[in-house]
Amino acid sequence: MRYLLVLLAVVALLAETVAAAPPLRRESIRVALVKGSESVRLDGDGMLVTDENGEPLRIALPAQVRRTRDALSVGSRTVRRLTAASPGAVIVNGKRYRGAIEISPVDKGLVVVNELPLEEYLVGLINCEISSQWPIESVKAQAVVARTYAVFQKRARAGALYHLESSVLDQVYDGCEIEDSRALRGVNETAGEILAYNGQPIQAFYHSNCGGRTEVAENVWGFPLPYLRSVDCAYCATSPSLRWEQTIPLKKLESLLKGAGVQVQGLRDIREGKRNGSGRLSDISLVSARGTTSMPAVAFRKAIGYTVIKSTSFTVRVANDTAVFAGTGYGHGVGLCQWGTRQRAADGFSYREILSYYYPGTVVYKLYDGQAVNAH
Repeated sequence: MRYLLVLLAVVALLAETVAAAPPLRRESIRVALVKGSESVRLDGDGMLVTDENGEPLRIALPAQVRRTRDALSVGSRTVRRLTAASPGAVIVNGKRYRGAIEISPVDKGLVVVNELPLEEYLVGLINCEISSQWPIESVKAQAVVARTYAVFQKRARAGALYHLESSVLDQVYDGCEIEDSRALRGVNETAGEILAYNGQPIQAFYHSNCGGRTEVAENVWGFPLPYLRSVDCAYCATSPSLRWEQTIPLKKLESLLKGAGVQVQGLRDIREGKRNGSGRLSDISLVSARGTTSMPAVAFRKAIGYTVIKSTSFTVRVANDTAVFAGTGYGHGVGLCQWGTRQRAADGFSYREILSYYYPGTVVYKLYDGQAVNAH
């Protein structure tokens, strides 16, 4: 009987402790889906549409929402702001999104923001950034870094109209069109987990493939971060974009550079400059009729296009008024290498081992009621 009483007391104590433990906070995130467009098409089943005062709007669906000066017009109504929610999904320009959709007029066109729970956002993001069919530990690693990036940006942009863009400017997100069970599993098995350094969420930058060695933050953005060091990565060799080549006429390059504010009249040659510790170009020289202009390689890549000059790890030769670029890697090279993560997961490494490799000195934490609690 005494043992039974002790057992009951322990069970009661455990129950009390569990009840007292703070539940996982259901963090939300605001993602800009459309910016600058003059109109969007809105649709959905069982949808509730309200104006800026929360008053329901009776409109025929599908509906075209247009910007009219500093307001919106939908059907025969004019409103300052429009919010739409559905038990299923809200359809914007043919794509389905969970959560609520908010449409507001801005200086140029309108902006469409999707507000939804952070974990649901991540499920929709996975197959936009990688494939959920990759080894599950790589899917879990992607979930953690994407969650961390979102939490950092939400804090940095507190009070702004939105926290993230749905493109490569932040993280690629296309709603719930390509969700699947493996994406959901990767998110659920890391629920609430973020990477932290000195108790704070890190800037969890990541990229497609590094081409053999990751980059340090200061070589791209001009400021150092202790957890974004350059590490060897022989794991992304299977990436289809490991090696790339682009052939571009000098006239087209000149036009693109002028569009970015770089004045080069009569571009004749492009010469490689110095290389940094990771082997990437620090700068290049543009030889024109007016002389030679030097510019950072990262700025050159931005001006010509991130999908054209896929990294700053390239060589260039000019012949017959045409430049031929040959390079390795895809992306800025800072932080986690997605293709490297795929291979490390296939080799048997856990997602936490993978994360500690690409973000040395960080710890996986779990968010509870706004507090970071060590998950180890």
